[in-house]
Formats: sequence, structure tokens, C-alpha cells
Amino acid sequence: MGAFNRGIASWLGRLPTVWVEGEVTELRRQARWASVFFTLKDPGDSACLAVSMPRGQFDALRLDVADGDRVHVYGRPELFEARGEFRLRALSLERFGLGDHLAALERLKRKLAAEGLFAAERKRPLPSLPRQIGLVTGNDAAAKRDVLSTIQARFPPASVLVAETYVQGPRAAGSVIETLAALCRQPDVDVIVVARGGGSFEDLLPFSDERLVRAIAACPVPVVTAVGHEQDTPLCDLAADARASTPSVAARLVVPDLTELLQRLDRARTGLERGTRRALDRERQKLDRMHERLGRAPQLLVERGHSRLEHAAGRLRALSPKATLARGYAIVRARDEIVRAGSDVEPGERVEVELAEGGFGARVEETR
Repeated sequence: MGAFNRGIASWLGRLPTVWVEGEVTELRRQARWASVFFTLKDPGDSACLAVSMPRGQFDALRLDVADGDRVHVYGRPELFEARGEFRLRALSLERFGLGDHLAALERLKRKLAAEGLFAAERKRPLPSLPRQIGLVTGNDAAAKRDVLSTIQARFPPASVLVAETYVQGPRAAGSVIETLAALCRQPDVDVIVVARGGGSFEDLLPFSDERLVRAIAACPVPVVTAVGHEQDTPLCDLAADARASTPSVAARLVVPDLTELLQRLDRARTGLERGTRRALDRERQKLDRMHERLGRAPQLLVERGHSRLEHAAGRLRALSPKATLARGYAIVRARDEIVRAGSDVEPGERVEVELAEGGFGARVEETR
């Protein structure tokens, strides 16, 4: 039996996700249960299908579904092996009649994407230290409090210009567009946060209005959206320069953390001081070496001059006749003139011979 059930469960797991329409009956939920259970009934032939949905996902939709409501359920068929129970594991749920809205939104999404309104290259970086933050929100909204309190906690000097507007109902889209335009005319506003807390699918429809999506895409300053819960994705999120899962996250995106910023400044100051000290030490060492060379310059000049004199004296000594005589040569003079060739003297003529030390007289006996 177990193998059979596992085989059926494995086969069901390969089936695609499907949309199923029906009437809710036997809705059951308990505080300790991780899932919500109900039966989906076909009003036409009374066919029934057991459905389960994770409680967190069910509650996040805020549809207030009750027995008798007609709904569309998006999910995957599965078999609970231990008891052999077949059911639909719901991934999403919407009231009957919302299908047309979803189809229209999907067509609009494809149209705007084809125009490039959602392209990543259009996204602009947020200013690291904005001069003034524009906040578009409801007049009594928890979203407003979350944004303001988070900004105040992270960066108290921040300047925030709050612009309250309709964020729900038929007037919401046009009102948000007008508020965006008004904030853009403020000279110091260089980033805008559009914040609206969670709500039902219908509550968030204004933020998928084509006019508002285009207004956000065309806004001259960067826009951060924080609309609905994390699982909600109104079209304005796709056109914004940044999307935050909650208003508090949006606040963290637009202002730095002052404590962290001061720590970074301290580290930068310390690094600058170290670098300056190292540069001064290098210059001081270069200056010391220069002074040392300047102090030795006169001595070096004297030593170089003495060396040149010694070299010249050596050359003079090498060229001196005395040096030649010292190597064993002699100078012969006749008639007070130096004899350079044998033909300069005659046999019997007297000559004077000069040596390295002393000299002597001689008489020529023979010339050659």
C-alpha cells in the first residue's frame, strides 16, 4: 500500500500547476495548525475537491474568505501518502471575478515591458546622502509612521517632506500622480518614497494603474516603492528605481545609518592621519639625507681636488726628465746642447753626462 501511494504521489508531483474554480465549503482553521483546509465544490454537479493552503499565505491575502464564496484556486494536485487522501495544494487564491483583472494586468505588464519601462538599465542609483526625501503616503497610515520612525532612528538629520494623498479607491491613482508631480517641483527633493501598507488585491489595484506606472517611470528623481506586502507586486514596483518589501526597508534604502557613517568617517580620518604621518616621515628622512650630503660637500670637494692634484702631479712626474733618468737613462750634452744623435759630436770631443744623481765628463772616442 505504501509503495502504491508513493508511486501515485510521485506521478502527481509531475503534473503542472492548475487554476480551479469552485465554491468554498467546510473552511477549517485552527491557531495551532500550519495550514488552512477547505473543500472546493462545483455548484453545477456538486463535485468536491479537498484543498489545503499554508496558513501564512492564506492570511497574507486578507480576502476574508468564508463558506459559500466562489473563488479561483491556483495550486498543484498531491496525495497525502499516510492516509491516501487526494487534495489540491493551493499556492494562491482569488475571489471569483478577479480573473479578468489579472488577465488585463498581465496584458498591461507585457505592453509596458515591451516599451522598456521596466528595463534594468533605466534604474537610477539612489543618492547616498539625500538633501530632502519626499514621502507619498496615506494621511493616517502605519506605512507613514514606519518610514518616518526608521529614518529618524537611522539618520536624525534627514529632512523629509511628507505629502499625504489617497492610497485606496478610485481616486488614488490620480491623486498619487498629482502628489508625485508636486514633490518633483521641490528643488531639494532628490528621492521619493511611495509607501502604502498591505491590503487586498482590489486595494492595491490603483498602484498598477497605467497612468501611475508611467508617471513613476518618468519621474525626474529616483523613486522607491513600498506598496503592499512582500508577495504583492503591483506594476509600479516594476517601474520604480528600487522596490522595498516594507516601508521600513524603504527607509533604510534612502538614508545611511548615522552610527555606521560616523564609524566610517573615523576610520577614514585615522587612515588619513597615518598616511600623512608616513608621508612626513619620508620627507623628513629625505631632508636629513640632504643635510648630511650638504655637510659632507666641502670635505668631498677637498678630497676630489686633492685627488685631481695627485693625478696631475703623477702625470708631471711621469713626464719629468728626472723620472726618465731615474729609470737608468742619461742626458748627454755637447757645447751646452743635448746630444740627440751620434752625428751631433765628433771623435775626441768632450761631452758632459748627466745622471739621476750627479754626472761626469767624458771624451768621445767613436761615433756610430
